[in-house]
Amino acid sequence: MPYQRPTLTELQQQVATDIASNVPGSDPLLRFANLKITGRVQAGLAHLHYGYIDYIAKQAVPWTATGEYLAAWGALRNTFQKSPSAASGVVTFPGTPGALILAGTSGARGDGVTYTSQADATVQPNGVANVSFEADQVGASGNCDAGTAITLGVAIPGVQSSGSAGVAFTGGADAESEDDFSERVMSAYQATPQGGAVGDYATWALGVNGITRAWVTRNGFGAGTVVVYVMLDDAQVSHGGFPQGTDGVATGDQSRGIAATGDQLTVANAIFPLQPVTALVYVCSPIPNPINFTITGLTGASDATKSAISAAIVGVFRTNGVPGGTIDMSDINSAIGSIPSTSGFVITSPVGNIANTTGQLPTLGNITYP
Repeated sequence: MPYQRPTLTELQQQVATDIASNVPGSDPLLRFANLKITGRVQAGLAHLHYGYIDYIAKQAVPWTATGEYLAAWGALRNTFQKSPSAASGVVTFPGTPGALILAGTSGARGDGVTYTSQADATVQPNGVANVSFEADQVGASGNCDAGTAITLGVAIPGVQSSGSAGVAFTGGADAESEDDFSERVMSAYQATPQGGAVGDYATWALGVNGITRAWVTRNGFGAGTVVVYVMLDDAQVSHGGFPQGTDGVATGDQSRGIAATGDQLTVANAIFPLQPVTALVYVCSPIPNPINFTITGLTGASDATKSAISAAIVGVFRTNGVPGGTIDMSDINSAIGSIPSTSGFVITSPVGNIANTTGQLPTLGNITYP
């Protein structure tokens, strides 16, 4: 049976009993007795020792380790906590052909997020300069949609100060939380690398900054192909977690397939040096499949209850959702039933389990409470 660590009160009582039994005529329970004070100090030190031993025991195994000890356990499986990364993309600026935008030029979005150009760019004969920018601040805040306005921080002769993102800015991700890192460390110990098994591709994808979920399909685009679906639930929260870019293969494999762009290219390039040489790996975004619900019996439900119901359904979709898989309505019923003030609800739509076609991932549409 598990060892029951004694409480501080129990240790104080034990020390007092030991003193009373070993020092005849003493009374270590008297309020101002020196023996009582000495005993309480001794019990306090023993309690600290128990706490330290308890802490060391937790760090001695990967499933309860924290901090530097968790990092060390992860390193033994070549798994490391993801650092924050900066977003990058291309901004187009109209101007006079031949005008030059130097590397190191600053730019800013309307909300104050700033960027710096990474290379010299010249306005082409078509009157447009394509400038590569990287966010000055690491994290998901640097990501933005194609068409987002970017303004130069300094005036440049022959170049309009206002430009727009030619493609979506991607690659920005916040630092990985310790809880998420702990889950990946445990997965690394549970799934032994096998040189290209299904689990290996998922592990490689999850090791990329910003990737929170990954699924693998064998021969998805024909014999010898591997399709890896990925989600960025935190880095691309404004897009429902779906990656921003186009599906395809790594830059090094573009002779055999169309190269991906954006988030998909980042993952494909990370997997490329790890995968078996004969595999052709496509990194893809799942296809959103919005599911509308009709729930009766809750006409008078409060906004807080309705919000909790939405969160519960999203939680089931995130936990059980697999591209092309099926969501059991029993799981959704259980999730909603655990919310206070939902007694008597009935889901009248959809009817039956939620099936998704190849590549589809369920998302929450509208909920109607007739």
